[in-house]
Amino acid sequence: MTTYDDRASLADLTTTAERVRRSVEGVIEGKPEVVRLSLTVLLAEGHLLIEDVPGVGKTMLAKALARSIDCSVRRIQFTPDLLPSDITGVSVYDQQRHEFEFKPGAIFSQIVIGDEINRASPKTQSALLESLEERQVTVDGHSYELPSPFMVVATQNPVEMEGTYPLPEAQRDRFMARVSIGYPSAEAELRMLGTHGSVSPLDDLQPVAHAHDIVKLVEAVRTVHVADAVQRYAVDLVAATRSHPDLRLGASPRATLHLLRAAKASAALSGREYALPDDLQGLAVPVLAHRLLPTAQAQLNRRTAEQVVLDILQRTPVPAVATQPSEAYFGQRQPGLRRL
Repeated sequence: MTTYDDRASLADLTTTAERVRRSVEGVIEGKPEVVRLSLTVLLAEGHLLIEDVPGVGKTMLAKALARSIDCSVRRIQFTPDLLPSDITGVSVYDQQRHEFEFKPGAIFSQIVIGDEINRASPKTQSALLESLEERQVTVDGHSYELPSPFMVVATQNPVEMEGTYPLPEAQRDRFMARVSIGYPSAEAELRMLGTHGSVSPLDDLQPVAHAHDIVKLVEAVRTVHVADAVQRYAVDLVAATRSHPDLRLGASPRATLHLLRAAKASAALSGREYALPDDLQGLAVPVLAHRLLPTAQAQLNRRTAEQVVLDILQRTPVPAVATQPSEAYFGQRQPGLRRL
């Protein structure tokens, strides 16, 4: 049962999320929706896949988010010759102690930036599967837990680009959301010339939150209430992808869980302690589309996975839910939260 003190702390901690958002937006010009989605994934304990053409700021977004939080950060530059042990670590024999010693790889960090993840071979990409889902790494039969909070922010170029490998379905399914930054507007690009032309804004970026603040934020997001009707709506949306005629692979049960977690984080960022169908609708495309595989006929008709998700949103009945949960759930009335 959520207590009054827990609810008050959630209201206080939204200021931390706002500081992180403003810090990242100071680097990424004119993309507030992309920054908000990145923060939503972080608070929902997920991983973010940023896919777009080169030069639009994919790595810059990942770096800005990482530098805004005072925690351990490692960057992995994915190349065709990168080995799985470079990511997970390796056991090295110590001749003095006559035993093997584990040397942690780059994945042992609170925020991991995977730059151009689809330039590595499928074997190396598979080294991330366990860490993305179970937040641990197993080497030589021993499992090592990863730090908390733990988030992988991976960037990739479209698969049509030269020297890229398509991500396996199992790996795409482990990323909570995929986002495309897109080209900036003319005004934002002019402001970028003024701020990025001489020095990089990352040089002056200082942490505005600590790792333990993010852990508390994650715990607060877990207390967000989701009504039964909203949960059923999430299940209906995901189930519709499995029977849609334009898809040969629908979304998994993991996608349902990710959609619900992201909706709870979005509700908290909007100043609510309860999720609404609107939260699910706003996150359906970034959370579901990258997991879907269109049929050959749909591809010939130029039907994208994003269009299929939008079609499902229009066809799936929206439940009628109360604007806020009953007071019996909280025990007493909840003070209002500030919208980010």
